[in-house]
Amino acid sequence: MSNRYETVFIVTPVLSDTQVKETVNKFRDFITEFGGEIVHEEDWGLRKLAYPIQKKTTGFYHLIEFKAEGDLINKLEIQYRRDERIIRFLTFRMDKHSVEYAEKKRLNKQEK
Repeated sequence: MSNRYETVFIVTPVLSDTQVKETVNKFRDFITEFGGEIVHEEDWGLRKLAYPIQKKTTGFYHLIEFKAEGDLINKLEIQYRRDERIIRFLTFRMDKHSVEYAEKKRLNKQEK
């Protein structure tokens, strides 16, 4: 039985829009290639960081919500660490309350 996960990663701000899209596609493809199923995605765009990371004060934020087996997470995080374009990432397993909250939030956005 697969779990539901949410991963947010921050791409370095020195890249062009095309390079950012390529980076996002790389991780989207990685998830699906290893049996993950993408449920939802949000591009939060260029945002100010809470504190400087690698002397950068901004970064491109991207969220991917997906279903997958637990062993995919370790592989995904290794890929994040190996990619110098990623300055931070966070992945967590969503419990049923997180899933309900995320779905409610999306419904509210669609209604507006």
